[in-house]
Amino acid sequence: MESFKWKVAIKPNICVLKVAGLWPKKNETYKCDLYTVYSFIILNLFLHIPNIFQMANVYFVYKDLEAVAAIIFVIITEILASVKTCYFVSNMAQLKNIMASLEDKILWPKNSQQRKLIEPGVNFWKFTYRGFYFPVIFNLLMWAVYPIMDGSAHESKLPFSAWYPFSTKNSPSYEITYFYQIIGISVLAITNLNMDTFVAALMMYVGSQCEILCDSLKNCGRSGTKNYNTNLIECVNHHRKIISFAENCNKFFDKIVLGQFFTSAMVLGFSMFQLTLVAPLSSESFSLLFYSSAMTMEIFLYCWFGNEVEIKIIICLIKIGADDRQTEMENLLFHTLGVMERREDIKIAIRVMDPVTIIT
Repeated sequence: MESFKWKVAIKPNICVLKVAGLWPKKNETYKCDLYTVYSFIILNLFLHIPNIFQMANVYFVYKDLEAVAAIIFVIITEILASVKTCYFVSNMAQLKNIMASLEDKILWPKNSQQRKLIEPGVNFWKFTYRGFYFPVIFNLLMWAVYPIMDGSAHESKLPFSAWYPFSTKNSPSYEITYFYQIIGISVLAITNLNMDTFVAALMMYVGSQCEILCDSLKNCGRSGTKNYNTNLIECVNHHRKIISFAENCNKFFDKIVLGQFFTSAMVLGFSMFQLTLVAPLSSESFSLLFYSSAMTMEIFLYCWFGNEVEIKIIICLIKIGADDRQTEMENLLFHTLGVMERREDIKIAIRVMDPVTIIT
């Protein structure tokens, strides 16, 4: 069996998380070293502190509904992103253990056929990862140039309303603050994007493991297959390993997914309300539309990949159940897989909610 590195498929994702201060080297967690200091500076300087200044501004405008609506939908998203980063940092040991478990040989594809079997799922994740950048980058550009396009930059208007303990009306404090806000929101958006796609990658891994197990079980009793009992025992162990991996993944991101759905629903409501207050076809309306599209796509990300796991389990059960050449022991394992599917052991679920699914 050739070695297989699951991390290679999501290497760009991991690299961005590393630059953002959310991925200590190798299988290590945060400790007293330079990278921890770097993470502390990056996360606080560009994520948490800008959020504090924007939240402080709500105190001064809370009596004006339109003013609150104009800033609250962005602030809610930023707060969630900050919470996500804190969650990643505090649960880094659990996350690294999940990724380390993928190095177990029992989770590797056994042959070239199984490698080809998981390629569509991996390639779709890569396509989604790259595609997710377009609405995010477009929104960042719109936020960066909006004060310039509508002429409000001449009035020293910033891209985001915020309170600062100094005046931002004069140069160069205005230019510095303007640049700081753009850098901060860019770091936050790219970091948030990569945290979401990383969770989707974990779901993709679970689905790929189901496909590998299905193929191994189908070929376990084929004529010419040697060491039948050994292969069947390996399938059972693989099945148990998948259950353990899926449960650990759920424990890691169930709160993240719940928070994302709750926050996205609120943000979509506020952004739709804000659309009724701005001029149609204005730069602000386009920015709001793309922002709403990005939030919808963020929800879709979790729904799609979570639903893919459920679909792959069902497809595996159909394929195995349709094979008349299954032995009694294989049928027993097939029955176990069926019970597993009904018990929702490896469905990707939100905490205290129904499984993430788009099947009606």
